[in-house]
Amino acid sequence: MYHSKISGLGYYVPDNVVTNDDLSRLIDTNDEWIQERTGIQERRHIIRGEDTTTSMGVKAAKIAIDRSGISKDDIDFIVFATLSPDYYFPGPGVLVQRDLGIKTVGALDVRNQCSGFVYAISVADQYIKTGMYKNILVIGSEVHSTGLDMTSRGRGVSVIFGDGAGAAVLSREDDLSKGILSTHLHSEGQHAEELIVKAPGMGGRWVSDIVADNDPNDESYFPYMNGQFVFKNAVVRFAEVINEGLAANDLSVSDINMLIPHQANLRISQFIQQKFKLTDDQVFNNIQKYGNTTAASIPIALTEAWEQGKIKSGDLVVLAAFGSGFTWGSAIIRW
Repeated sequence: MYHSKISGLGYYVPDNVVTNDDLSRLIDTNDEWIQERTGIQERRHIIRGEDTTTSMGVKAAKIAIDRSGISKDDIDFIVFATLSPDYYFPGPGVLVQRDLGIKTVGALDVRNQCSGFVYAISVADQYIKTGMYKNILVIGSEVHSTGLDMTSRGRGVSVIFGDGAGAAVLSREDDLSKGILSTHLHSEGQHAEELIVKAPGMGGRWVSDIVADNDPNDESYFPYMNGQFVFKNAVVRFAEVINEGLAANDLSVSDINMLIPHQANLRISQFIQQKFKLTDDQVFNNIQKYGNTTAASIPIALTEAWEQGKIKSGDLVVLAAFGSGFTWGSAIIRW
């Protein structure tokens, strides 16, 4: 039995900065309203034709691989987390394999939205623990901007999301006191419709239905979110899954050196920070400048925290996420 460690990190965000004031020219909203409810000041949107979910993932992956000290030829497997693939099928995992020129390794796509990166890390961890693979590339990447309702009708959702990608290389670790100590995953599908994009979907409205109806008022292919309900569930599940991970490893809140929460809403992160009585130095947030990048948010934040020297060897790092599905999870890591 082995442990897996994060041997390399990287992230990429588009150059195109979209401020709250920029959105107010398209949507009936303003900077004060957005910041009060979400903490977001700006986000990044791709320029069409310049970036895709895959291309951003590739750019983040190149940085992570370079920092890991291995070659792309040493990658044994790819796990790609996203809700916004370039194509309905195939998924972006195989496109990364192609675009990076990696040998014909397996490529797996994870569709768990905001908790996607935690799920992807957990999947990769199991492969490495069993000895099946030695180095796995894990990516979280999202393009939201091209799929949002950028009118006043969609302002409750469209102001929240941004585009970006983060990547990690997981490698085999022989020292069982280091690396990923445990991961904890949950789902509650009875609330699936509280945060959803209904169409196109094989079980309901497919592309042919949308085209045939040609209904300008059809909102089924735009994201829907019951914001208050999601918030109330998120703060409960975040706390539960963090405590679950700590208890599984005989640790306490005082042992946490860095908590990297999914960047869903700054108010959620602040609530959890206050609940656990953590200092500002123990929690990393960057939603203020990137918005909610869903599966990309944790690897982007984790990379920035590491780059800024906020994570050091021996630190206990906790990753936690909650989102659509509902799905949620945590990862407990000894750096």
